[in-house]
Amino acid sequence: MSDRDDFKRTIVYGENAVGHLRKNEIPAYPRNYELWYTYAAGFNHALNKSINDVIRARGKISPNELDRVYEQYIAPTRIGERIDEVGGRLSQEINGVAGLIETQMASTSIYSSSLGDAKTALAGAKDAVAIESIVSGLMSATHETERVNHQLERQLTESRRQIAELQESLEAIRYESLVDDLTTLANRKHFDQSLDRILAETDQSETPFSLLFTDIDHFKKFNDTFGHQTGDQVLRLVALAVKQNIKGQDIAFRYGGEEFAVILPRTALEQSVVVAEHIREAVFSKELVKRSTGENLGRITISIGVSEWRPGDTAQSIIERADTCLYAAKNGGRNQVRWTVETPTNEHGSKVA
Repeated sequence: MSDRDDFKRTIVYGENAVGHLRKNEIPAYPRNYELWYTYAAGFNHALNKSINDVIRARGKISPNELDRVYEQYIAPTRIGERIDEVGGRLSQEINGVAGLIETQMASTSIYSSSLGDAKTALAGAKDAVAIESIVSGLMSATHETERVNHQLERQLTESRRQIAELQESLEAIRYESLVDDLTTLANRKHFDQSLDRILAETDQSETPFSLLFTDIDHFKKFNDTFGHQTGDQVLRLVALAVKQNIKGQDIAFRYGGEEFAVILPRTALEQSVVVAEHIREAVFSKELVKRSTGENLGRITISIGVSEWRPGDTAQSIIERADTCLYAAKNGGRNQVRWTVETPTNEHGSKVA
């Protein structure tokens, strides 16, 4: 296919992508454009089906739903490509080191042969001229071996540096694969892995742990009213409040959309409710100001559901209890913490409605 054909084909994809951005009123950020371009190109069938299902049900797709699609269908591919690239370079460096070692082994073998030959020659030497010739040959072989060793040392030093950089790149990719870009909290993949791990550990030790599920109250209405950039500001604000009110072994996650989760290892229900209250109060204490205009947008509230590990719990069962308590908090008036469906106030006497 000619460059002209590629131009015509890709321009159509690009125009379609912009059309979808306009139709769904989505900001033309690079990742949003990339997603719609991929949709227009049609080669990622799972992505297209996911978007089509949402549009068929609701008429349009929201930025939060696009973020979910991007994280599910595009981000893992991007990370996989980067891992392949770094892994390939790392393999080349390792092969290079192996080649250097083979060179050194060959050089050592040649030098060893030279020493053996010199020993035999010295045993049969008849005069000083013959001895001098043998010694001269040994010196020449020694100098060559030293040269090869110095070259090997330089190349090994450079290879160590390259391998260290590539290892850092792999660690950075691993970090990105487990962190939410917007909030810098751990992401859903990290949540699934962490919950499975702590459940396995708890099954052995039977040391309690707790799970918090948090949802921003009326977030969709707020997002639609003030715009998605301000909505992103809200998500960052809540994420910061969560991070500032947990410590040590606790792990905070952006579970998806406006939902957050916190795993509290070795923390029983009573103390986890206290942590949840601190997070709720920290969010409520902050007034949100729209950056572009300086307009005071008021306060944000969150609802939180808490569940504590019980013997025999699975990931699904402990999540379902926290989720049930979360929706009890929302149905009970929002801006509150629930750890049972029945309890509308907490044991610390705080007002929760």
